[in-house]
Amino acid sequence: MENILLSPPVAFVALFVVIGLLAKLGARLARGLPAASGGAFKAYACGEDVKDHRARPDYSQFFPFAFFFTIMHVVALVIATVPAESMKIFGLALLFVVASAMGLFILYRN
Repeated sequence: MENILLSPPVAFVALFVVIGLLAKLGARLARGLPAASGGAFKAYACGEDVKDHRARPDYSQFFPFAFFFTIMHVVALVIATVPAESMKIFGLALLFVVASAMGLFILYRN
């Protein structure tokens, strides 16, 4: 118990408090700044006065690439962490790789 600050729950709470205090300090500093072009809390658009600053992006083209990226990283993690001595776990890892390959083929079929 001599290094209580190094335990994860205590360190998390301590950092959470420090970050909260820094956020409050930053908010106070932002309120004190002079507003040169209409306010410190307006959306920044390179000096342009924007009425509606909410963008509505379409992520339908992005999802297959994000899914592919996630699956390939999980497959690489599974392959890298399979112990070489265990054939049973190797078989499960191989089954996972085959299932993920089938999922990617289904994802990119036309």
